[in-house]
Amino acid sequence: MMLLIDKYAYLNKLAFVHPLEKMIFSLGLLLFTLIMRDERLSLITFFVMSAFIIWGAKIPLNYYAKLLLLPGFFLFTSLLSIIISIAPAAQTLPAHMGAFTYMNWTIFIGRASIATAQQLFFIVLGSISCLYFLILTTSVQGICYVLRQWRLPTLLVELVELTYRFIFIFLDSMQKIHLAQQARLGYHSPMQWLRSGSMLIAALFIEMFQRSRELNHAMQARGGESVYWHETGAYSKKNWLGITAIFLFLIVYGGYFS
Repeated sequence: MMLLIDKYAYLNKLAFVHPLEKMIFSLGLLLFTLIMRDERLSLITFFVMSAFIIWGAKIPLNYYAKLLLLPGFFLFTSLLSIIISIAPAAQTLPAHMGAFTYMNWTIFIGRASIATAQQLFFIVLGSISCLYFLILTTSVQGICYVLRQWRLPTLLVELVELTYRFIFIFLDSMQKIHLAQQARLGYHSPMQWLRSGSMLIAALFIEMFQRSRELNHAMQARGGESVYWHETGAYSKKNWLGITAIFLFLIVYGGYFS
């Protein structure tokens, strides 16, 4: 899944667009969704970003749907904790749709809780689409380039780059070790599974430590400086006009219906 995200970030149809334009567009809509906290605006944001992802960047619909299911479990558990409330049986319940009393406690679904959960669902849906647009259309080098242009601390940007790089090194090493263990029937029984799993974790820790030390030596050999990616593309006046038009529409729409 992670490898496909990185692949689409480089090979999508919007990869040629300047990363600053994509970050302004996605993060601007994300902040707008979080600030306004309006269900209609969140739903419009979701459809707009999904349209750019599917038809603009040409990301396959089935893959995008799978990505949307990833945070679904966490969202579902969060909504359940909001909808379902527990109170003492002797306490007067607020407006609710259903209640169940067991011993000295009452489990109920409040109308205010349903309204809160509904608002949260649409806000999260719009926010997720904004973040997916960014990571599916912009490489991490492009994102870090923009972060440097925004004068964020160099240490923070380098940590982002190194962490992202080591994710793929970690996955590659884990797959190789796991394949070697499977070839030796390392997972044919529960006890063998526990033993192989512990050995896998220990081997990964040692290899990551060695890889990080080698990377540190390589950076010191260059005088402690990293090789930065530089953007060579130009800004598009058409893209900036489109971004401005979308923001103005949402602002006017939100101000009219709020």
